[in-house]
Amino acid sequence: MTATHPSLPLYQQVAGHYRQAIAAGTLAVGDRMPSVRSLMGLHEVSLSTALQACRELETAGLLEARPRSGYFVRAPSRPALAPIEEPAAGLPDPAQYVGIHQRISAILARSQHRDIKINLGGACGAPSLYPTAALRTATARALRRYPDLFGSAAEADGHPSLRAALARHALRSRIQLAPEDVVVTHGCTEALNLALRAVAQPGDVIAVESPTYYGLLQILESLGMRALEIPCSPQTGISLEALELAAQTYDNIKAVAVVPNLQNPLGCVMPDARKQRLVAWCEARGIALIEDDSCASTYEGETPLAAAKTWDTTGNVIHCASLHKVLAPGMRLGWIAAGKWQARVEMLKFGLSRPNEMLAQIAVADFMGTGAFERHLRRLREQLRNQREWMAQAVAGSFPAGTRLTLPRGGLHLWIELPAGMSSETVFEQVLAHGIRVMPGSMFSNSNRFDHYLRLNCGNPREPAIERALETVAGVVRRLAP
Repeated sequence: MTATHPSLPLYQQVAGHYRQAIAAGTLAVGDRMPSVRSLMGLHEVSLSTALQACRELETAGLLEARPRSGYFVRAPSRPALAPIEEPAAGLPDPAQYVGIHQRISAILARSQHRDIKINLGGACGAPSLYPTAALRTATARALRRYPDLFGSAAEADGHPSLRAALARHALRSRIQLAPEDVVVTHGCTEALNLALRAVAQPGDVIAVESPTYYGLLQILESLGMRALEIPCSPQTGISLEALELAAQTYDNIKAVAVVPNLQNPLGCVMPDARKQRLVAWCEARGIALIEDDSCASTYEGETPLAAAKTWDTTGNVIHCASLHKVLAPGMRLGWIAAGKWQARVEMLKFGLSRPNEMLAQIAVADFMGTGAFERHLRRLREQLRNQREWMAQAVAGSFPAGTRLTLPRGGLHLWIELPAGMSSETVFEQVLAHGIRVMPGSMFSNSNRFDHYLRLNCGNPREPAIERALETVAGVVRRLAP
């Protein structure tokens, strides 16, 4: 039997086999699925497993049951929810961002001091999604190859083998880098920290997307910089028109920090033409463009997403990324390609944290140099797509009227607009009492515009505990609905 992943339940392995066949066009819309009895023989599974596999595909909108005829392939369905509305125009005063670090930290602290059984607010996938056994093997191999590793000084800017592997990996994003252009960091968080320190000083204004990843807002406040939120479309990313207005209003914008590919939390992808315009706009005004590209490898489309740095001809784009979400959350490996600020970033990295330890870098470089890395990414994209589609369907079927959702084509999150007037922090507090963690929309901005949004993590495979947790969240939302 062809399996999508041996750790998945058997019925999901069978379903995944036919999901691949439908995606590849081997089974076209209108084709009849093998009968349940045929599935039992073909895959050597029980009647119950064969039925569960068909129902899994039916729930995903890929099959339809016809009376006395069996199952037939149909076009994939989308959640029966209206898409998230486009943002309203207007710019906030950057002075209002004082205090955001304390507010975000208070929300995080409330969940960290509770017994969390199910985390639907995280930023990475379940351990089963990652090649942990292969990475353990690569780590043991690295220690055999370098028996004196722990007694040797770390390589400045990162181990050469990992820098070379990351430069090769960047080719899928259409970026041309030499290994010497890459500096290995402690995750993307340190990369963003270094980028901001390289181009701006305390008191400077940094234009960011609205909503944006709360960690970026924490970094900015810790550096004494002021975030200026620019409206972000759930379809096309940061508003270039609002950005132009911001530049006319504020004369001390030093950088624009964006996630063009699978933005966190919206999940939107900026069209290539708009990426190109953004790169040109920043270059023409002498404003640095800082790009976080950590989720692009999870995009489910046939053609990999291009990074904004693809159109950088002068070194004005600082490219930041990590392997945290796509390969090894526990290793905290990120990197930065800083363009014309490369020398300054190298010195800042050395002064702030010194080089990363070498063992994880050597092991990851070893793994990335094999075909297993690309196979892992393909499997990860498939699993995340299955999980996103299932969770979106579950939200559509259990959340109250007035809920909105735009289903992203990659990433690990759903950004859900709750009925107007609902407090996401109230939802957060009430589900926390059940041992469930979600991320309230109020964390992703210091304005009040996202208080009725939730970010849910799709990184956990579908299983009864996750189903029950999602139904608990939906029940809280239904009770609180106006």
